[in-house]
Amino acid sequence: MMLSNNNMQSIIEKAKKLKLLILDVDGVLTDGKLFFDNDGNEYKSFHARDGHGIKLLRQTGVEVAVISGRKSNSVALRMKSLGIEHVYQGHEDKRTAFNELLCQVGVLPEQVAHVGDDLLDLPIMMRVGLAIAVNDANFAVKERADWCTSALGGHGAVREVCDLIMQAQGHFDDLLNIYLK
Repeated sequence: MMLSNNNMQSIIEKAKKLKLLILDVDGVLTDGKLFFDNDGNEYKSFHARDGHGIKLLRQTGVEVAVISGRKSNSVALRMKSLGIEHVYQGHEDKRTAFNELLCQVGVLPEQVAHVGDDLLDLPIMMRVGLAIAVNDANFAVKERADWCTSALGGHGAVREVCDLIMQAQGHFDDLLNIYLK
């Protein structure tokens, strides 16, 4: 999605207000592929840079939550390892989880970003301050997103989102300097 400078400035202004980032799992934190062994155990692959970006973003005071239509033990384990407390799994209708999350975290919809890839994400994306689609999202999701990542889901798209928010809020350079010492 090519953006004019005015459109990018609008996205940055929206990102400055964010206090909560909500992520879908399949197709956003993963590449969307589902792996099952012969016993029915499910396996998912998560990108390490996405995880590090989430940890950095959380250090700046932005909460991160997950709302997924599917339920998976591997998601619970990964989110626990990242320190994400707000994990909603098995919510095909994501609106109920979204409304609960707003109350729990104490934020307004305009202080929330949502990253999605498929039609199940649209009900939340249409309600938040910053709607984001991964690069390989369904066309209808991309058409309704404020911004689209250059990276594919499961391939660093979440890190790209985290970096954008940290840059917009003026935290990225301070975090970068920690690694440059």
